Amino acid sequence: MDGLHEHDRSNTPWLASEEFESAVAAFFHRPSELVLGCETAQQASERFARTMAKVTRWYVEQNVVVFTHGTVLSLDVARATGIEPFALWKRLGLPSFVVLTLPQCKISRVVEKIALTPPAAAPVTGGR
Repeated sequence: MDGLHEHDRSNTPWLASEEFESAVAAFFHRPSELVLGCETAQQASERFARTMAKVTRWYVEQNVVVFTHGTVLSLDVARATGIEPFALWKRLGLPSFVVLTLPQCKISRVVEKIALTPPAAAPVTGGR
């Protein structure tokens, strides 16, 4: 759904890990400044929050699962709960998830990384 996408970094070149983490830290710590990508943290947070408000209005009597990316997820969870967004972002691996109870916006669960195992290889059989 449009609006649930990651923070727009389409104009950002590939950065080494330490440089990227430093840029993301600045993004979270200076939310009203354009320090990384095409939108500020505040703009990304507001966009995502508006879209989440629509989604939760549409499915008020149901559980909602939203697939998104770590930066906007961290911004939204921080906005809803008051936790520090950069600290949450650093905790999240790939893939990971956060469960919030609504309408209270309390963190029910943070799974920092889902362990994925490759499927077992099919046995190789020979013969003609």
